[in-house]
Amino acid sequence: MTHPNARRIWLTGASSGIGLALAEQLLKDGHLLALTARTVKPLEDLENLYPGQVLLAPGDVTDGEQVTAIGDRIDQVWGALDTAILNAGTCEYIDSSHYDAALFERVVRTNLLASSYCVQEALLLLRHGQEPHLVGVCSSVTFLPLTRSEAYGASKAGLRYLFESLRVDLAQENIDVTVVSPGFVDTPLTAKNDFAMPMRWSAQKAGKHIAERLQRSRRPLEIAFPLPFILMLRLLSLLPTRLRLALGKRMARAPAKDAR
Repeated sequence: MTHPNARRIWLTGASSGIGLALAEQLLKDGHLLALTARTVKPLEDLENLYPGQVLLAPGDVTDGEQVTAIGDRIDQVWGALDTAILNAGTCEYIDSSHYDAALFERVVRTNLLASSYCVQEALLLLRHGQEPHLVGVCSSVTFLPLTRSEAYGASKAGLRYLFESLRVDLAQENIDVTVVSPGFVDTPLTAKNDFAMPMRWSAQKAGKHIAERLQRSRRPLEIAFPLPFILMLRLLSLLPTRLRLALGKRMARAPAKDAR
């Protein structure tokens, strides 16, 4: 059932992981959601569960023309947005002994360039919304360089800078900007990880945590969790550079042997 104070929210990356869990929570809270992802079935399932609350807006956000079409669809139905949550992303790890620039490009295109396409369309709609709010899902990896995370970390660091700069420039338009920095969360992406993931949260716990904080009267500049993990990364980031290098070397794997 729609809440009397329901917000019109665009959520990308809504078909799995944090995005799906966040969509479920926001719909339970009575908001209207425009849902974007390449995989349509989970979006249709939510539409069936929450009739009248879901606007299907599927598409590939790495394609600028598709993003423009999504923005046009939202405009035609709602005429404005109150909140845009840009959550779509991917993760691939780099093997430095066989550096793959194409992998780097894929990750940056999905995590950073696609978000920029979405920002362009979101701002056009947010400027007509009520108490507009722009939200970007980044990552706690930006607090500390980690092994094999060159592509993922660089894309998320760029995303953080994009949103923090937008926060400054959009303040004069009264558009709030929040950065979300999750630690390890159980998602289809992290299920592929072959290393320990300390203080890992379920996607449902993460979705509920984000939703609760986004709906506070005083909007947060950042939502970072879990707190002990975030504090640990921030403290490690304060170490002298050579100590951080020594720590990173202990975490890094031995280079793969060349089979040729």
